[in-house]
Amino acid sequence: MPSFLPLALFTFTLFSTSFYTINGVFIERVSETKQVSRAEQTTHLHFYFHDILSGNNPTAIQVITGPPKASSTGLFGSLSMIDDALTEEKDPTSKSVGRAQGFYAVASQSELAFLMVMNLVFEEGKYKGSSISVVGRNPVMNDVREMSIVGGSGVFRGAHGYILAHTVSLDASGDAIVEYNVYVTNDSSSSSSSPTTTTTPSTTSSTTPFSSSSSSSCKVINAFLLILICFCLFFLGF
Repeated sequence: MPSFLPLALFTFTLFSTSFYTINGVFIERVSETKQVSRAEQTTHLHFYFHDILSGNNPTAIQVITGPPKASSTGLFGSLSMIDDALTEEKDPTSKSVGRAQGFYAVASQSELAFLMVMNLVFEEGKYKGSSISVVGRNPVMNDVREMSIVGGSGVFRGAHGYILAHTVSLDASGDAIVEYNVYVTNDSSSSSSSPTTTTTPSTTSSTTPFSSSSSSSCKVINAFLLILICFCLFFLGF
């Protein structure tokens, strides 16, 4: 009879370990995400974009020339880098508000349509030091074109929106003046903070390591197994 004691203890240990192993599958990490509501505001900006190809100080320079036979326009694949002035009025000598810095490339084989990738960098007024990031399609022969705002910095941090572009003048040298109506939407708290201020993340997460119900179940089953083993030992005469 006493020889059954080691076997009984081994059985208890095996069942206990197996329970923890099996139960471990059901122990899950609980992650709770809380959305922090934010007030957004839309700002309308109006200025003029000056794309200058001619003269001794051009602000748009072609850096890649597309193969002439690649498209009907002969310009497909061409790419120009820009550092164009942004002014309050269409007169190039009017007050400057910033620069359009980036590039545009002819991305269509059938029409004169640009891929625009640029930052509108503001250098004057309440938006000084802030910028708006723009990516969009610009079919320049259309009267009004729409481009997307995909981000920003400073008071325009996390911005989204759109731009409506309308060509005011285009001369034989390719110099153009384009009217920009910008509708930019972003978190209102960013607009009231300085560019260096770090805003609170929109989501917060808290993690609970283990499920409390699994721990309680584990204790109950262990107690039941212990009672069962004791009963078996008593029945066998130990």
